[in-house]
Amino acid sequence: MSEAQLSVNEGPFRTAREAIDWVVRFIPLAGIKPGLERMERLMELLDHPHRRLKFIHVAGTNGKGSVCAYLTEVIRTCGYDVGTFTSPYIESYNERIRLNGVNIPDEDLLKVINKIKPLVDQVAEEFGQPSMFEISTVVAIEYFARTAYPDFVVWETGLGGRLDSTNIVTPLVSVITNIGHDHMDFLGDTLEKIAAEKAAIIKAGVPVVSAVEQPEVVRVVEEAAKAKNSTLYLLGREFRYETISSKENEQTFRFTGTFRDIPDAAISMNGPHQLKNAAVALMTLEVLRQYYALIVEDEDLLRAMKAAHWPGRLELVSQGPRILIDGAHNPEGAESLAAALKGTYSYNRLHFMMGMLTNKNHTGYLRHILPIVDTLILTEPNWLKKAAAEDLAGLAKSLLAECGRHDVEVIVEPDWKTGLERLKRMTAQDDLAVVSGTLYLIGDVRSWIKHQSDSEKGW
Repeated sequence: MSEAQLSVNEGPFRTAREAIDWVVRFIPLAGIKPGLERMERLMELLDHPHRRLKFIHVAGTNGKGSVCAYLTEVIRTCGYDVGTFTSPYIESYNERIRLNGVNIPDEDLLKVINKIKPLVDQVAEEFGQPSMFEISTVVAIEYFARTAYPDFVVWETGLGGRLDSTNIVTPLVSVITNIGHDHMDFLGDTLEKIAAEKAAIIKAGVPVVSAVEQPEVVRVVEEAAKAKNSTLYLLGREFRYETISSKENEQTFRFTGTFRDIPDAAISMNGPHQLKNAAVALMTLEVLRQYYALIVEDEDLLRAMKAAHWPGRLELVSQGPRILIDGAHNPEGAESLAAALKGTYSYNRLHFMMGMLTNKNHTGYLRHILPIVDTLILTEPNWLKKAAAEDLAGLAKSLLAECGRHDVEVIVEPDWKTGLERLKRMTAQDDLAVVSGTLYLIGDVRSWIKHQSDSEKGW
């Protein structure tokens, strides 16, 4: 009898679907529960599996997923086994936990969840119910430590840093991409407070790579690194990049770092913000080379940087009509998206569909998007805390009136599938359609378009 069959018979769940349903049921029930006491107890009950692994811990407001994608692709291409833990997923829960770019298999997921379920129940009695994200973090650690055995784990924070469940680990290097206005209801109402939460992933003596820019944020990160005796590698100071060329699906740049220069790096991901993310990844890899003897051949490095991609970030999911999806959901993300749409893509008219959660800065987001759109469709994701399309439309109309723009058509369509069909119909050959906002909407749209495309091909 196989191990997968044994796990079915020995555990409370018989299928991976049952196991996943149990994990995700704690989204509304447990919600977001900052604090590490539940994680510490779970690690203790599992005999500290996180201590077996070498982590690269990535925090920040935007760009975390892209930086993780660059790091994963390079380390894997250089011949190492690499685990990756990211969130949220785009299409399936298994995407959160990957080995060498491949989702955790259902049988392994079932085996691990069957093992930890009794322990989660025990901790729930002692400290309160662990959240969906805490359980997912434990699943990832247990899978990597006792089934997959990767050489490195690229480890993305969920929310913040200080009390995030991923902060249970001591990594080889910490990364803070940037700091912006997001999750302010949990992390604080100023950039300094948000920065302090994220900078708390910095561990004693562990080097830090960061692209934070605002002076008050730089100061917070510098003080946190100094307090931990950690060397800080800051974009614009210890490393920098210079754009050589930029066109759709290919950007080239020169990287200048503390240890060496890379004169001709190229990436396929779009938008000027991706050059910054790529530079952060390169500096992180250089730190791993210098501190931990990571073997990186230049040929592998350059090939992997060009090959790296990240679903749902300026991703072209349809050619006829042209539809881009992008998971920008806060003001800083919207600013990067607008810059990319203006600087990278050519089109006659821009038709934009968005859906958001309630706890986002919708005004800040729309101020970046409204100046460049011809049509705005407001819709709603299939999620618990969705923002009402009617409310978003009212806000958009108010902001458009404020700036004297009366030529933008604003459409309210709460059903996103109906909204997507309207978007398709109005997008002419020379136009561009964009779907943006919460990743819960982006994932559904991506999956739907992909499914329709496969059906048309007869797959």
